[in-house]
Amino acid sequence: MPEEASLNFEFSESQRILRDSVRAQMDAIATPEYCRRLDREQLYPYELYDQWVQTGLLQMPFPEEYGGLGGSVIDITLIAEELGRKSFDFFTAYSNCVFCGLNLVRNGTEEQKRYWIPKIMAGEVKMSVSMSEPDAGSDVGAMRTTAHRDGNEWVISGQKLWATGAGAKNNVINVYVKTDGKADYRNGISLFLVDNDTKGLTLRKLDMLGRRGVGTYEMFFDNVRIPADRLIGGENQGWKCVLSGLQIERMVVAAGYCGNLEAIMDLALSYAKERKQFGRPIGTNQAIAHMLADMQTSVEAARMLTLRAAWKLATGQDALREISMAKLFASETHVQIASQGMQIFGAYGYNMEYDMQRLFRDARASTIGAGSSQMQRNLIANLMGLKVRS
Repeated sequence: MPEEASLNFEFSESQRILRDSVRAQMDAIATPEYCRRLDREQLYPYELYDQWVQTGLLQMPFPEEYGGLGGSVIDITLIAEELGRKSFDFFTAYSNCVFCGLNLVRNGTEEQKRYWIPKIMAGEVKMSVSMSEPDAGSDVGAMRTTAHRDGNEWVISGQKLWATGAGAKNNVINVYVKTDGKADYRNGISLFLVDNDTKGLTLRKLDMLGRRGVGTYEMFFDNVRIPADRLIGGENQGWKCVLSGLQIERMVVAAGYCGNLEAIMDLALSYAKERKQFGRPIGTNQAIAHMLADMQTSVEAARMLTLRAAWKLATGQDALREISMAKLFASETHVQIASQGMQIFGAYGYNMEYDMQRLFRDARASTIGAGSSQMQRNLIANLMGLKVRS
């Protein structure tokens, strides 16, 4: 007799309930017109954020000892996918705060965790992260923004760039800066929490191609003074803070891509069934039908890579290679499928009144942010034992 199959591709009942609940929440508020308005007027999704607070979505990832719901990696993955189905910008608003909060859980003092985590879950503060600079994106070693100790305060000076969500109301920026100019970046940067309305800090919202609601900012620190207890993880321990959350962050980002991919597919397929040329729906033409079949296959492949990585991480295994592959493939697929969706829509896709152009614009950054495709390929190759030179 053959052995009973041990693989299980089904979600549990509680996971299905969670997924359906999040989808219903998003459908109720994030209507197509709501999504268009936020993109058009570059508005932060405050209404959605308040809903996430009220329904406990912001509590889900955090440990029960701090008032959270103790959700699993799979739970967070499902949430990310559902938020991404409406807009990757919405996923960003949620994940910014969650990633920063989990970083506090991993690296903060007990006093810091007891103070900040309840405020995050209650929606009293939002959080975002800032690391990049004009000459320091992937090259963290080129970071120039500095902080030095002055009595019971730290003084920060310098410039940051591409700070997503930094300007949101009641936002606390998790900023990485140089605290030892002579040391390698692995031993010379620190993480600080800075309120976005602190004296000496100037924010400038940038006009970006996509993901316009949450907002991307340039920041100038002019001798910004913050209390000593805003240092997280210890002096010169910032790189450890970065590495401690790298796997779950990239994995959940891939899940957000997958959700947005599903939205693109739904839109393209619906259009192909309804749009008629030469007396029949364009989806019945082999050229379009085969394109959609290939698109659907790629979307499912990205989702399976992501779920496998999530499962491996949830079971306590080292999932760095699987997560890197999921992030790489999901981001490349995101860009490709959005471009093909535009092709299927034709001139309508290029029209600002239709949603495909927004999905296309939002997707284009996926191969750049959260670790570029080039960085992911280097990492995967190194994990294969190839020792790639950057």
